[in-house]
Amino acid sequence: MENTHTLKKRMTSRHIAMIALGGAIGAGLFKGSASAIESAGPAVLVAYFLGGLVLFFVMKSLEQLILSSENPHGLSGLVQPYLGARAADFTDWVYWSLWMINIIAEAVAAASFLQLWFAQVPTWIFVLIIAALTSLINLFSVTFFAETEYWLAFIKISVIILLILFGLFLVAQMVFHTNLVTALSGLTAHGGFAPHGFKGVMNSLLIVIYSYGGSELIAITVSETENPKKAIPKAIRGVIGRIISFYIVPMFLLLLIYSWQTLAASSMSPFVMVFNKMHLPFASDLVNFIIVLALFSSINSGIYASSRLLFFRLKQRSSRLSGHIAKLNRKQVPQRAVLFCSGTLYIGVVLSYFLGDRLFNYLAGSLSYTVLLVWFLISLAGFLLALKKRVWSAKSMSLGAMLALVLIFIGILLTNPIGVTLFTGALYLIILFSYRRSKPADEL
Repeated sequence: MENTHTLKKRMTSRHIAMIALGGAIGAGLFKGSASAIESAGPAVLVAYFLGGLVLFFVMKSLEQLILSSENPHGLSGLVQPYLGARAADFTDWVYWSLWMINIIAEAVAAASFLQLWFAQVPTWIFVLIIAALTSLINLFSVTFFAETEYWLAFIKISVIILLILFGLFLVAQMVFHTNLVTALSGLTAHGGFAPHGFKGVMNSLLIVIYSYGGSELIAITVSETENPKKAIPKAIRGVIGRIISFYIVPMFLLLLIYSWQTLAASSMSPFVMVFNKMHLPFASDLVNFIIVLALFSSINSGIYASSRLLFFRLKQRSSRLSGHIAKLNRKQVPQRAVLFCSGTLYIGVVLSYFLGDRLFNYLAGSLSYTVLLVWFLISLAGFLLALKKRVWSAKSMSLGAMLALVLIFIGILLTNPIGVTLFTGALYLIILFSYRRSKPADEL
């Protein structure tokens, strides 16, 4: 008889690979890449490469933690043997808060893009529709969620591949009419390769790391993946190269086709600029639609991740309220946890009505801290595991990731408004001191 108290293992490596890709390829690439280019100029390529290297090290640590875990469930189940119960609890709740903040911010962002077509429709109506759709997708079954995310990621990746093909065609035209040296000269012709120096690269790296954030979501799927110790490492190994390629190659082509100042100053997405140059009809509408899909995908993944984290944490508590929320429906989906997390969207709409942009400036500013912190804790657990196993290569990668993340953290600390830093610090302290000892973890 099937156990109705545990999550159902229905995801395959095909789903996992696309979920990881979809988590890291979002509106940050389609819209936010212009901000990274503005900060660093052509040297943004270095930032994307360094960020990709850090991501690679973090994901390798995650892979080793999954392979070494006897009963993985959420991030806490992976890091607890090495960091202890309190740090594991802290990791899960911090990661939960990241997705709670993210789905509110991205739902309002998606609504703003939809208003370009339907200017008379209030923001809250769009957020209500998004909340209803993502709740239904997550409540139906884990298979339905995985398939939805697979096809959303497929659409995003198809558009990136289309951009690469168009970019290669336009660059080939440039080389044909001039020569290769002239085509490449655009990388250094406008103030040099790094017009804003090392500080510019560091500032863009903050945007890049945030853009790559979401790849670690793969760890949350462990409890619902068929043969996770085989499927997830396979997905990690295949995804890393594709994530870096889908950022670096498009950026390189864009910087050859346009000067970095043109890309940075334009109010439209760099993707729209390339599609317009190819005389593609309705280019701005097409990219606007893809950005909305990217945001919807991120919100959908956010509700999945946050509901599972909530389920993992509350299932280990003995209170009546915790037991009430941490229940599975007949499809073995944590229905009440899904509804609780998607309900955050409605709270966000109410708060945004009264507080406006001030709320979301604080929330969005704290996300970069949380991505770094979660990556650091994964790397630290991976380092301690490598130390225990005496694996020098894994130990070096984890240590390299931690050092890089500390340097980037210092960069964020110097550039983020003090109010955002204080808000984030207060949030972390609340999570840290609200720790309650859990009952022994059973099979989740």
